[in-house]
Amino acid sequence: MIPTAAAAGWTLPASRPRAITAQAILLIAAAWLLPTAAHLSGLPVRQLLPMHWPAILAGLCYGWRSGLLVGAGAPLVSYLIAGMPRPAVIPAMTVELAAYGCIAGLMIDVLRRGRVEATLASLLGGRLLFVAVMVLTGAVVGPLGDYLRAAMVPGLAAAVVQALVLPPLATWWVRREQSRG
Repeated sequence: MIPTAAAAGWTLPASRPRAITAQAILLIAAAWLLPTAAHLSGLPVRQLLPMHWPAILAGLCYGWRSGLLVGAGAPLVSYLIAGMPRPAVIPAMTVELAAYGCIAGLMIDVLRRGRVEATLASLLGGRLLFVAVMVLTGAVVGPLGDYLRAAMVPGLAAAVVQALVLPPLATWWVRREQSRG
């Protein structure tokens, strides 16, 4: 059975001390921990998309505001800590990651959709916004079709895994925190 938002509760209150700590950990994971681990291990960052996971998870667990903040903060915090991503990509990544978290949370909080649907909508919306910002800022050089293939195809496997892993993980976390009171 696919976990839905209704079956698992909607989202957790984001302003409690424990929730703030969890969100700070998600921000650090998105900004530094997961990308650094991927880079140090030689794993393909463009295929794993390590910054995306915590932004989506924040939206699924704590709602659209938290997802937006974790997502928007991750690229800048990452740049300040590790010098990555490249400055030319920071605006597009900021919009993309903010959209991932925000859309996931909006789908749960406002539209009362299931976590799988919220994850899929956030993946699609965030990636489309990334491409739009890259095109609008003139960062795309060469044929648009070539750029779209280069931007979209490498992360497809990660997107499938995110859609399979993040909804049950978020459901587990929300239930766990709700049972703790």
